[in-house]
Amino acid sequence: MNPIRRHEMIMEVLLNQKDVTVNELSDKLQVTGKTIREDLTRLEEQGLIVRVHGGAVLAQSDQFGILPSREPLDKYAEEKSEIAQRALAHIEEDDIIALDGGSTTLEIARRLDNRPLTVITNDVHIIGELAPKEHIRLVVPGGYRVRNMLAGPEAVAYVQKLNIQKAFLSATAVHLEHGLSIYTGDLIEFKQALVATARQVIAVVNHHKFGHTALRTFASLEEVNLILTDSGLPAETAQQFRSAGVTLECGSQN
Repeated sequence: MNPIRRHEMIMEVLLNQKDVTVNELSDKLQVTGKTIREDLTRLEEQGLIVRVHGGAVLAQSDQFGILPSREPLDKYAEEKSEIAQRALAHIEEDDIIALDGGSTTLEIARRLDNRPLTVITNDVHIIGELAPKEHIRLVVPGGYRVRNMLAGPEAVAYVQKLNIQKAFLSATAVHLEHGLSIYTGDLIEFKQALVATARQVIAVVNHHKFGHTALRTFASLEEVNLILTDSGLPAETAQQFRSAGVTLECGSQN
């Protein structure tokens, strides 16, 4: 098993149970404890985990683009609400939009009026939120379930055939050099399909994610038409991204 895949599996385990021992990972991944300790060191260097005696814990579980089953959805609630409100200003009646999986896109779904609109989503929480809104045409790709998301080649192939006008994407991290990234490869191809298919790619990320890098990049900043974030983003950070050619909405003061 190559190191990248091991790192992804380690992060999958940590997302589900928040902490793990070297022995547990060694048994699960069928590699030596020495290899696991080296992997944990690499992940800690990237700011994804914190080493503890005999194992590791998640560094910032709230930043991940996938919602863990036991994670409260109200973390950074004010920031998500602000971003969702900005997103609604970009959604018009009869639009065909995609809502990538995540807590911020879920907030967008909660705030969508019950009006003529087509929404493509792979997030089971968003599906549950939109199902009662009978005027919204809900489109769900196939695939297998990864916690609250649908993934796999069937989902990717389906999305590639669609005419999506606006795709609202979540990410674990946003970086000037490394673009939009997440920690697991399970959703890379689905996200890349949305980026390739949509006429307009809109990232919805809170300000805590700026300047960080996760394991896998799924979109460069050149592929993103707009980033929506909250007013907590420092003015100097906003200026850095704008100077790099990024279109950014983050509050009147910035």
